[in-house]
Amino acid sequence: MLRAAGVGVGDEVIVPAFGNAEVAGAVALAGALPVFADVDPVTYCLDPAAVEAVVTPRTAAVVVVHRFGRPADVPRLHGVGQRHGLFVLEQAESEAPYDEIARRRERAAFLDARLRGVRTPDGGDGHSYQQYVVRVPGNGRPDRDAFARALRGKGVDCRVPVKTPLHRLPEFRRCVALPETELAADETLALPVDGSLTKRDMQRIVAACNALGGLLQPAF
Repeated sequence: MLRAAGVGVGDEVIVPAFGNAEVAGAVALAGALPVFADVDPVTYCLDPAAVEAVVTPRTAAVVVVHRFGRPADVPRLHGVGQRHGLFVLEQAESEAPYDEIARRRERAAFLDARLRGVRTPDGGDGHSYQQYVVRVPGNGRPDRDAFARALRGKGVDCRVPVKTPLHRLPEFRRCVALPETELAADETLALPVDGSLTKRDMQRIVAACNALGGLLQPAF
């Protein structure tokens, strides 16, 4: 896809650091340099303003990644591309059948209405809830990780969606300021929202989360 767009050695391609190592790897494989821009704190997709801030004369393209079933702000990102003469490429998420998406949305609405002590996702237009990602407030990663361990201890199959942003990994390490990416990596937790979950399953998830309240002491 990148090579077909004429991207190659000496070019820069703007990508998110919040997950998707395969995207940055594809940029490097094409001979270009992946440049990381910050994400929007609501969608977890590239923030158009952050993208525009890192454009240089060597920038050739932007790779837009949709996250957790929530689409990126594609019109604004295309606007950035048009202003700077950049290719704007999208990595689409796998699509689930409509009835599965409808069941996920139903379960997401159940959680939205009942969860306390965590920040629930902003559904927005077109959210298919491939993952139901909440924020665990506190002083950073230890609070989220302790919360996750406690939930698993209560039988809730939760997971950390992005453990380490790409700019912290040895193969992509960069000295860049990505505050929203860092905060998202430290606070986000994906709760179960599969269409197969029963009402009793959902009630158990709510009871476990609300008993903890998102206010655990940091784990040392």
